[in-house]
Amino acid sequence: MGDFEKKISKFIEIFWEQNGYVKVVEGLQNTLMIAITGLIIGILIGTLIATVRVLPKYKLLPRVLNGFCSFYVALFRGTPMVVQLLIFYYVLLPLIGLKITGVQVSMLVFGLNSGAYISEIMRSGIQSVDPGQMEAGRAVGLSFGTSMMKIVIPQAVKNILPTLGNEFITLIKETSVVSFVGAADLYVAFSYIGSNSYEFMVPYLVMALIYIALVLVISLLIKLMERSLKKSDRRN
Repeated sequence: MGDFEKKISKFIEIFWEQNGYVKVVEGLQNTLMIAITGLIIGILIGTLIATVRVLPKYKLLPRVLNGFCSFYVALFRGTPMVVQLLIFYYVLLPLIGLKITGVQVSMLVFGLNSGAYISEIMRSGIQSVDPGQMEAGRAVGLSFGTSMMKIVIPQAVKNILPTLGNEFITLIKETSVVSFVGAADLYVAFSYIGSNSYEFMVPYLVMALIYIALVLVISLLIKLMERSLKKSDRRN
């Protein structure tokens, strides 16, 4: 038996016979949960920030809110994700006396971080919508907020759907850093298999293949959603 076959055999032994697959399944669940929750939180925060940043700046309150949002975006875009995780988990949460798991703090930080990036994506999407759409909404008596939420933002989401898909893919790949706060993701699962087999080549290759498969599935889903939206546009 060749050296590579021995490595595969040892991996299968740890993965299947010693229940290493249980940790892989748990890691995959946590990876997806962190990325999906982070994306949802990011979309909510990003949409809110983008709406604030396109508000007319005639009054004091919009200017103050815009300054706060600009600071937020600069803060989270200007620091690495792992630094944000460490600060939240080891500094901020102990200071306020809040005890949550590594997975939960990862969801929160990923959402806050994603919100900063999605706000810029959403802002460009809103600005790509014909201004006449907003004017038409106001002309029929809708408020600025209602016109934004019911007319402009749905059209903006169609324009930025591929970019949102890329953001989700980025979140999936960045979950590999959550082990710094004790969250068990795919990296932790395959590191466990590697540590127990004293061989990391095959576990890390399999981990890479799983990440590639996840990215391909997400890319396919985004393409299907784009086709569906284009068909609905043609029907309209």
